[in-house]
Amino acid sequence: MELPLVAIVLPWVGVAVGGWLGYALLRQNGRILLRLDALERQLRQSAGSAPGAWPSLPLGSPAPEFELPDLAGGRRALTDFRGRPVLLIFFSPRCGFCTQMAADLAALPRDGARGAPLPLIVTSGDPGENRALVEKHGIRAPVLRQETTEVSSRYKASGTPTGYLIDEQGRIASEIAVGAPALLALAARPSAGPGDRRGQGAAGKPPLELFQGHRSLAESRITRKGLPAGTPAPPFTLPRVDGGELSREAYRGRRLLLVFSDPECEPCDELARRLETLTRERPTLSVLMVSRGDPEANRRKVREHGLTFPVVLQRHWEVSRLYGIFATPVGYLIDEAGVIVADVAVGPAAILARVGAAAVPTDGTSARMGPRGR
Repeated sequence: MELPLVAIVLPWVGVAVGGWLGYALLRQNGRILLRLDALERQLRQSAGSAPGAWPSLPLGSPAPEFELPDLAGGRRALTDFRGRPVLLIFFSPRCGFCTQMAADLAALPRDGARGAPLPLIVTSGDPGENRALVEKHGIRAPVLRQETTEVSSRYKASGTPTGYLIDEQGRIASEIAVGAPALLALAARPSAGPGDRRGQGAAGKPPLELFQGHRSLAESRITRKGLPAGTPAPPFTLPRVDGGELSREAYRGRRLLLVFSDPECEPCDELARRLETLTRERPTLSVLMVSRGDPEANRRKVREHGLTFPVVLQRHWEVSRLYGIFATPVGYLIDEAGVIVADVAVGPAAILARVGAAAVPTDGTSARMGPRGR
């Protein structure tokens, strides 16, 4: 009699267990859907109200004048190029993203065909190193050299490669472009010829739509201006320079400053020294640096600056692509839930401001500032 009873009861037990599991799964999926819906609403709100991702000179304002030495020993001023559009590019021979775009710079036209702007490169660093890079890639555009950041700081260009389009009258004609793709997009834009006032607004100033420094999503599906505040930070796992692997998810439950760097980027060096000092002063400050390039070069930089916070390596710029910006140094503040707190910070001063720290000096003193002893 017991066997038939078991045969009758067991199927009903299975139905009951299955029903309970189904209910639990539906309840869990409901929570996930509600969370996704909340995130989507947050993203829509941030997309509609977020300001520019980084400081930029006002559209239509006069471009700050400057005069600098060229690599041949002469001197050139911005006014020498008045009367034709100029693509002003801030560059460094020790910036990996800059050297990656060197061949593209060499291919840019200088004859004004189809109204293309003249590339004008403002670089820094050793003159011989710059000359070697120019000769190697056959760059024909004018290359001027600043001593430190005396010109780029006036243009609010805190990193490389960055730049602006300047019109024939010497006015700022784009928002600041950050990264090689954004700069090359500006280079491809046609411009009205000198004296052509068609489509201009009041006081002869071009309307705002002529000043857009980046292509729209309809023209390019790659985000180049950085992820906006409210976006869930994309997950990744990368090798550490000191061995092993580390993921962004390992910081869940802690506020994280995520910094993108390059061992050949001079502003990145200044930032690394300052961040090391901060992490020693504030043990609760979590910093994760994503670098790129040669592993040994990165290990050398870690030793040189005495870095104790983790440094991980992307192979090329696959994580930079996930975070929507191809430049260094840039940074994101990510909250305990893994959501980006503020728009991307570009340059040492903006990155340090995300954690309430003082800006790196721009008079060269920061290059002599090192971390405190262990």
